[in-house]
This record gives sequence, structure tokens and C-alpha cells, in this order.
Amino acid sequence: MTDKTYSKTPFDEYAEEYDNWYDENKKMYELELEAIKKFIPKPEKRKKGLEIGVGTGRFAKPLGIEYGLEPSKSMAEIAKRRGIYVYEGVAENIPIDDKSFDYVLMTTTLCFLNDPIKGLKEIKRILKPNGKLIIGIIDKNSSLGKIYESKKKKSKFYKYAKFYSLNEVLNWLKELRYKNIIYEPIKLYKNDEGSFIVISAEK
Repeated sequence: MTDKTYSKTPFDEYAEEYDNWYDENKKMYELELEAIKKFIPKPEKRKKGLEIGVGTGRFAKPLGIEYGLEPSKSMAEIAKRRGIYVYEGVAENIPIDDKSFDYVLMTTTLCFLNDPIKGLKEIKRILKPNGKLIIGIIDKNSSLGKIYESKKKKSKFYKYAKFYSLNEVLNWLKELRYKNIIYEPIKLYKNDEGSFIVISAEK
């Protein structure tokens, strides 16, 4: 996500409405949360985690992630109320020192980046050696991805999004020399072939 993107979208104006989506779509949210949780280090291991595009903290809080990066002040304020320490900034230029985090989560955020490859490079920079990146995406070639794409112009929140396929993201990770790349498709509704995909990779 970028400052430019947010200046032209209602993430600030409709932050509460965005946050309420998770209550209105509780089953889908819980399925995504459970899928991501499998890849997050266990709390007892005391790993330091950061969520890029933390939004209102709907994923960071239940997953035990204490830090977030978010360009929208309104969204960040809600995340802060949930106890998340939020850095203001964008994925392409993370205001964090090298080798600072054990793992980084990015859930449905890649589609909002102006430069996804630059964002993935920055994440690799702030990860500790063998640190883990966990990405949650809606595959653009999936049934849900095609629905989102067709309704994008009418959506407050996905108007400026650019969805990517699983293969595109996997290729970027390989080009950037991430290792131990694995992924898991998740079915979010009946007859879904696995539109939500969790990808895990190591520095």
C-alpha cells in the first residue's frame, strides 16, 4: 500500500466500515485467520513479528503479532486501540532497520502495492537470517478473484487494487531468492476451488 493509493481511496474515511466487514463476513474471516495461523511461529517461541498493511489489526491481534506497518492514519488508530504498535509507512520503503524481525505477515496487501517486487525486497531486508514471510492472497485466476476483479470499479476498497496469480507471486519470490517456498489454497465457501492462498517463504 502506498501514500498515493490511500490519498485517493476511502481507507481513512471508511476505516470503521472496513473493520466491520470482518464481523459481517465472520465465517470467511475465520477461515482466513485459521489458515494463516498454521504458518505463524508459536507464541511460546517468542518470535518478533510484523504485519505489513496491518489495517485495523484484525489479523495481527488474534495472531499475536505486536507490530504493524500502515499508511492510513485512521486504520492505524484502530489497530493501536487493539494494542498493536504501528509504524507509519509503505511496504516499498519500510522505516525499519535491517534484520529486525523474525517473521513478516502480509494479508491481501500485495494487491495494493505500487511496486510489489520492491516491497518484497524491502521485507527481505528487514527479516533476520532465515526469517519467514507469510503472504495471504486472493488468486486473480480463482473464482473469487474473478468476482473481485469484475466488481472492482464499484468497490470502495478494491477500486485501486491489482490482483495477482499464485504463479506470479511464486516467480517473484524465486527471483528474489527466497527459499523453502510452500503454499496452501483455502476454500472460503461452497464450491470454492481454493481462492485464498497462504504462501510461506524464508529469507
